[in-house]
Amino acid sequence: MAISAKDVMELRKQTDCGMMECKKALTQADGDFEKAIEILREQGLAAANKKAGRIAAEGMVYAVSFDNCAVVVEVNAETDFVAKNDKFVDFTKNLAKVVADENPADVEALMACKMGDGTVDDALKALILVIKENIKVRRFARYKGHCAAYVHGGGTHGVIVKFETSDDVAAKPEFAAFGKDIAMQVAAANPSYLNESDVPEDVLAKEKEIVLAQMANDPKTANKPDAIKEKMAIGKLGKFYKEACLVDQAFIKDGGMDVKKYVADTAKALGGDIKIVSFTHFTKGEGLEKRNEDFAAEVAAAIKG
Repeated sequence: MAISAKDVMELRKQTDCGMMECKKALTQADGDFEKAIEILREQGLAAANKKAGRIAAEGMVYAVSFDNCAVVVEVNAETDFVAKNDKFVDFTKNLAKVVADENPADVEALMACKMGDGTVDDALKALILVIKENIKVRRFARYKGHCAAYVHGGGTHGVIVKFETSDDVAAKPEFAAFGKDIAMQVAAANPSYLNESDVPEDVLAKEKEIVLAQMANDPKTANKPDAIKEKMAIGKLGKFYKEACLVDQAFIKDGGMDVKKYVADTAKALGGDIKIVSFTHFTKGEGLEKRNEDFAAEVAAAIKG
């Protein structure tokens, strides 16, 4: 099948590989992006963490921690100007407070919760009338207990993290700073899992398959016995864990230790036990398509109409 320049550019953006490599991979994969990325990885050309959903929707993500919980919400709009609008920002922040107070089961339940003199749905419709853009409440997450929150880039990323620790430890100012560090780690390093035991078997099997394929393409390892390659593949999965699992990642503020050690050191310094229980990381517009606007064409169409 014919591979367009647009497809090649998109694959290059997702993988950081060369144009020719991307075109060859797409041709070999009959235009299938997922398969093309896998082919490039097997050739040792593309990194696993480059494969991500197309991030293009506008709006903002907001994360905040309260005394007994933390909330992260995402509200989408049509243009990036909206994220700078005070009314839009206030609505998003108020929405997080509603989630914290009401603990709705899903977005549908959230829309029926009270906000101001009416419901969230009423407030949203009123906001749309003022801003004159389509605005949608996309998703939210809420953790109860000792938590931390972090917002990056004015609302491009939002993270909440839940910890298991004593009230005494959680009340210390050092714990708040520690919690923010962990939330920033999640935003910066974007782990897929908390620890090794959380990685699904099928994901491990696929990683192992890719490592074996890389060995087959490497003259230094291609002729080694299968049993040796199998052991080497298992050993190389350690690198995958260090990239994909939060507690195994190098700590962003001190590359000489991993997150697991930072947690242990902090717990010891604060005189108690600390365990990371879970985290949620929202990236604005993750997985959504941005409308391809051509203002000149839009005006021309309006004139013809």
